Amino acid sequence: MLVSKSSNKNQQYIMKQLIECVPNISEGRDENIIKQVTDVVQTVEGVRLIDVDPGKATNRTVITFVGPPEAVCEAAFRLVKKASELIDMSKHHGEHPRFGATDVCPLVPVANITMDETVEYARNLGKRIGEELGIPVYNYEFAAFKPERKNLANCRSGEYEGLKEKLSDPKWKPDFGPAEFNKSVVRTGATAVGARNFLVAYNVNLNTTSTRRANSIAFDVRERGRVKRDGDPLTGKIVKDEKGNPVYEPGMLKSVKAIGWFIEEYGVAQISMNLTDITVTSVHEAFDAVVKSADSRGIRVTGSELVGVIPLKAMLDAGKHYLRKQNRSLGIPEREIIKIAIKSLGLDELGPFDPDKKIIEYILEDKSHRKLVDMTVRGFTDETSSESPAPGGGSISATMGALGAALGTMVANLSSHKRGWDDRWEEFSDWAVKGRHFQEELMKMVDEDTNAFNKIMDAFGLPKKTEEDKKARNEAIQVATKYAIEVPFKVMQLCYDSMEVTKAMAEIGNPNSVSDAGVGAIAALAGVKGAFLNVKINAAGLEDKSYVEEIVSKARKLQDQAVKKQKEILEIVDEKIKI
Repeated sequence: MLVSKSSNKNQQYIMKQLIECVPNISEGRDENIIKQVTDVVQTVEGVRLIDVDPGKATNRTVITFVGPPEAVCEAAFRLVKKASELIDMSKHHGEHPRFGATDVCPLVPVANITMDETVEYARNLGKRIGEELGIPVYNYEFAAFKPERKNLANCRSGEYEGLKEKLSDPKWKPDFGPAEFNKSVVRTGATAVGARNFLVAYNVNLNTTSTRRANSIAFDVRERGRVKRDGDPLTGKIVKDEKGNPVYEPGMLKSVKAIGWFIEEYGVAQISMNLTDITVTSVHEAFDAVVKSADSRGIRVTGSELVGVIPLKAMLDAGKHYLRKQNRSLGIPEREIIKIAIKSLGLDELGPFDPDKKIIEYILEDKSHRKLVDMTVRGFTDETSSESPAPGGGSISATMGALGAALGTMVANLSSHKRGWDDRWEEFSDWAVKGRHFQEELMKMVDEDTNAFNKIMDAFGLPKKTEEDKKARNEAIQVATKYAIEVPFKVMQLCYDSMEVTKAMAEIGNPNSVSDAGVGAIAALAGVKGAFLNVKINAAGLEDKSYVEEIVSKARKLQDQAVKKQKEILEIVDEKIKI
């Protein structure tokens, strides 16, 4: 068992309702103004400011923060208020479309909250901004009250320069706030408040300075496409429908908005895209589409730029996509997959790309909570040998199992990369992915033993003054003890299951690494046997003897199967070594 002085604050934090807010303010050059605006976000307890991304050419800053819904909405309101005090839209110029000091303020569901709930928060936030700050507000995307306002481009059409006329049009009366271009609105402009799915703002860099050519590529890839013309696609007469509206030829990608522009600070043109649903069009699909279109026009993509943050899955999907294109194994560490994604997409061309500051799951990790699996090998072994009872046999058993699975995975990766076996790369990649799964699950179990022990200690710490106290305390101890049995039993099962990979690699893997498969089998069985000892010692304290009999019987059978499996693997290994 393992004693831990750490808490599970991060785990508890993640289990709460979480939403993300990504306001874009119309200031990207004055660091003092940007800092004053972002500082107010951090005055709200429970909200984490996770990214501030200013752009000089666009004169716009994308701000990202996450937290519980009520706290995020309060932070968003304070941000809009501060931006309205510091930014004068009558003096604003920039490359990006805009119509307000806080141009857009979308809310995004992150965890344990539905879109319908997020919509209510967005509408309430818009109402408060309109009524208390006197700023015209248009609700868009899922928070829109009218179909024509769902699209942000419609809400923002005419931009700030056309806002006076827009506000005078009854069709475009704001959802909240004044419907007049008064002295205050002249300064603040309008704000679009929405609820949307996770949007990735993503720019692809080109080796050209031509905005016209960049726009041609943008029209190729974006969902809306380009205006249809008779005859010559550039100069021909625009085709219109029966209502007199231009007809568009759809582009290559669904759920993608794109324009081309020239970025003076980098000296290149970019395709600026909003990927409004990355489950429909992923980052790597958008990148590849731009590469294809640019190549057809004699233009080369040199890299790309992520504005704001991105989910971990999107980066892993990109890395795996490019690994497949290289006929390389996908069963490599997560950070290595991310490195492949960064290099393949050229995300570090214009500046360093730090995954810990750009990937939302990494940002939300509680870095103050020290995990055993994050220690060095020396640190881990020294901690084991110290007076502290942490880590104990349960954690060591999981560690041995993880190392066994890692060795099987290594052989699979080496086999996938072996010269002359190129036609078998995918077969070994699949085995490596299986091995990585067992390795990662066993690594979790190293620290899960801590949680199991903490549950028992918490239960023993409950009051026992009255008979009711004693009864509740005993029940809690029994529940915690049962969990402390289930953890090592799961370790046993994972260790045994991982031997499937080890056996396969002993049989068909790179023969030069067959001894590694053998060592993996030895480590896996050690994990099984060690975890069984923990099952038995914890079972001794459980009052439910029928459960004890059942779980110990299952564990003993599992150990017998593991002994047999290891024997089979080592026989294969010995046969191939033949000394």
